[in-house]
Amino acid sequence: MPRQRVILIIEDDESLRGVWRTALRLEGFEVIEAGDGLEALKLIEASPPDLVLLDLGLPVVDGVSVRKDLAAQVFSRNIPIVVITGSTDDLAYLDVNCVLRKPVTVDHVVRVVHRCIVSTAPSVVA
Repeated sequence: MPRQRVILIIEDDESLRGVWRTALRLEGFEVIEAGDGLEALKLIEASPPDLVLLDLGLPVVDGVSVRKDLAAQVFSRNIPIVVITGSTDDLAYLDVNCVLRKPVTVDHVVRVVHRCIVSTAPSVVA
């Protein structure tokens, strides 16, 4: 049986985290959560997830700093990242898998997570 994929939700809005957590668990993912960037960095260092949902407007350590830190570390630089933000700025410099602009539907978040997980899954060559 394949290992359950782990999604880390980094979002300071507890109600949004709860909605996304429920939807992703219903899709068969294991979900862990962080309410700020520092907590997220500690979780990732302890056990890197398969994908990160990252809000940019975070307390303690902001999402841009989280992204830069993940890109700088060998153990985390290849983790797919989906940014979910209310910002309308050009975020191409973040070099992430996808940027979703708030408000975003739960269904859209789930579809993007599935797409990013599939596109980054290791291929098996027989």
